[in-house]
Amino acid sequence: MHAADSGSTHVFDSAIALTPAGDGHYSGRSHPAYGNMVGPFGGAIGATLLNAIVSHPARLGEPVSLTVHYAAPINADEFSVQARALRTNRTTQHWLVELLQGGEIAAFATAVTGLRRDTWSATDLAFPQVPPAEQLAVASPLPQAAWTACYQMRFIDGGPGTTDDGGHPSQTRLWMRDEPPRPLDFLSLAALCDAFFPRIFVRRPKWVPAGTVALTTYFHADAALLAAQGTRPVLGVARGLHFGKGFFDQSAEIWSADGALLASSHQAVYFKE
Repeated sequence: MHAADSGSTHVFDSAIALTPAGDGHYSGRSHPAYGNMVGPFGGAIGATLLNAIVSHPARLGEPVSLTVHYAAPINADEFSVQARALRTNRTTQHWLVELLQGGEIAAFATAVTGLRRDTWSATDLAFPQVPPAEQLAVASPLPQAAWTACYQMRFIDGGPGTTDDGGHPSQTRLWMRDEPPRPLDFLSLAALCDAFFPRIFVRRPKWVPAGTVALTTYFHADAALLAAQGTRPVLGVARGLHFGKGFFDQSAEIWSADGALLASSHQAVYFKE
C-alpha cells in the first residue's frame, strides 16, 4: 500500500494528492480529469479521503472499510481535509475524515483499518461466468462525464446502448482498469467501487439528475493480493435493489482477474424526476 503524492506521473495520483499541513491536516484540490456532471467524480473524492488515512503517520494496518458521505457539491477551489483516529485497539483503528470547502463540510468519511492475519477464509459468492476482457470492445467515454475517460471499460451487459438480456434488469457487468494503466492499490480500488453509472440509468434508460449520498466499501483483499493484480483489469458487477421516493441503492463487487473477491460496496443514491 502506498499513499499518493503530487510527484506521481499518473493522473489519478495527481487527482487525490494531498499536501500535509501538520497534525492530520491536509490541503487538496479536485482535478478536471475526474470531473462529473456536477462536481468531481465521487470515487476520486472517496479515494482522497482514504488517502488522508493511509498518509497519516499514526495509521494502524490496512483499510478494512470506508463509508463516505457526500454532503455538498465540491468545486474547483482548494479544500482542506482533516483525518483523526477516534480509537485505536490492538488490531483495529477507527477513523473520521472531514473535507471542508468554504468553511463548511462538503464530504466526510468513517473508516476502519486493521492488522490482517492468516485465518480460515471462504467466499460464498461465486465468480461470474463472463467472457475475458480481451474479447470485449472498449467503450467510448461519455462526453458529459470527464472521469469516464480515466477508465478503460469493457461492458458485458448493462452498459450504454446495451439491451437487457433477460437477466437482472439493473445489472451491469464490465471489465475495467485505470487509463492509462496503474497498479491496483487500496486507493484506486476505492475509486473503482464507485465507477458504475447510476443504476437508474440502466433500470430505466432515461437521464435524470442523480448523485451518491453515501457509499460504503468493504476491502476483502490485502496489499499483497492487490499488488499481484498489477495493472490487469478487474471485473465489476453492480445491481440495484430498490428504487423509489427519490432514492435508490446499489450493491457491487470488484473481482480480480484471477477470480478473487477484492471488495464489495453498497451505496444510496438520490435522484430527481
